[in-house]
Amino acid sequence: MINDTTFRQLKESGYAHKTISEEIQQNLIAKIKAKEPIFEGLWGYEDTVIPQLKKALLAGHHINLLGLRGQAKTRIARSMVSLLDEYMPIVKGSEINDSPFQPISKYARDLIAEKGDDTPISWVHRSDRFFEKLATPDVNVADLIGDIDPIKAATLKLPYSDERVLHYGMIPRANRCIFVLNELPDLQARIQVSLFNILQEGDIQIRGFQLRMPLDIQFVFTANPEDYTNRGSIVTPLKDRIGSQIFTHYPKTIPLARQITEQEANISAGDSAKISIPDMARDLLEEIAFSARDSEFVDAKSGVSARLTISAMENLVAAAKLRLLETDSEKTSIRLMDFMSVIPSITGKIELVYEGEQEGADHVAKLLIDQAVMTQFEQIFPRIPKLEKESIKTPYTDLIKWFDDNQLELNYNDSDDELNGKLNEVKPLDVLIDENTADLGDGDRSFCKELILWALAANKKLDKTQTENKYTFDSAGIGKYFSK
Repeated sequence: MINDTTFRQLKESGYAHKTISEEIQQNLIAKIKAKEPIFEGLWGYEDTVIPQLKKALLAGHHINLLGLRGQAKTRIARSMVSLLDEYMPIVKGSEINDSPFQPISKYARDLIAEKGDDTPISWVHRSDRFFEKLATPDVNVADLIGDIDPIKAATLKLPYSDERVLHYGMIPRANRCIFVLNELPDLQARIQVSLFNILQEGDIQIRGFQLRMPLDIQFVFTANPEDYTNRGSIVTPLKDRIGSQIFTHYPKTIPLARQITEQEANISAGDSAKISIPDMARDLLEEIAFSARDSEFVDAKSGVSARLTISAMENLVAAAKLRLLETDSEKTSIRLMDFMSVIPSITGKIELVYEGEQEGADHVAKLLIDQAVMTQFEQIFPRIPKLEKESIKTPYTDLIKWFDDNQLELNYNDSDDELNGKLNEVKPLDVLIDENTADLGDGDRSFCKELILWALAANKKLDKTQTENKYTFDSAGIGKYFSK
């Protein structure tokens, strides 16, 4: 923290006034030249969104981030704070962060006229230079721009025509700061109109006051493209005043999606030490979100937020933690049967189309898990034939026949040793894995065995029944699938 100084000391220090755009540009250029990371934690945007952001900021543009929910739009805006100077000098006591070099409020102008170089200067840390407002239909001009304050007028005994009776809204108070307006289309059109002059000319008008206040603000807007038709729209003159519109997107690969989930999921170090998460389980979790984005039952226009997998990962770990508590065990590994615990994370994060509503949210969630299982399964193992012929042996014949005389019961509360012991009894599973995939660790091998069983059950080759605490795999009466 920097102690208060005077205007004279500020001048003697060599400090030069700069606009927030110049400030961001100088710090951005310095980071680029030093090859320092600029927008950290934005996985998958290195070749798309981030280069566009750099260009927009170097151009001094206001920015509109356009994308579906859960695409890190707010994180992008918040990360821009790192491009501000650590401290900013203001006229002490100013409500709108007046620069002593270019004061714009009557308070600051009068104070500097009275005290000159002895004007007291305060310092604002960059963490206090970020303002954020969610645009909701009830937001009004007074919230954003300001209004006349009758209490001020009465206390100071001033007429309503005096500038000092104004109560500034959020935008003037964000002078020389970053101001983020989320979900811009939800803002009523008449309120959007009030932003025109602020963006272009710097004028603000409050109940007849025509104030020439050249506010210096870096605006960042966020919007969902579907809002243009579903709930509202960005009025054309306002869009015209926003310098750059940048489209965000979901991660395009499983590894990128995993990095986001692992970064954002709230998992304690203690839980991480006790609960092992196989790589295959991490990939399957991301595959569920990819399946949801392509599903005929899910509204693609609404999007499937990255928060689905973040929340699902937390639920997975919670399921394993509950098993540790109930069995008084020290360690455990995530299992495929634990994925039933992510259903609440799925149903709360997807919007269903009519066909999906007919199926029911829970059923759609289970279908998405099955689809993800099949996608991951077919990346490793041969496709399961729809029909079996007695004369033709498939890679799965021995495994399916094993269940003609055997049954496999997997309990949620089995210890890892008990689970592995049961799976190891099914010898054809080991043969399949050895023939089709590289060496796997114990956790991934066990998970892979479950994956095979689930895939066969999803293709009606095995019967899978679920009760409150266990899964049972049994013969599906394969004889009826044979054709001669």
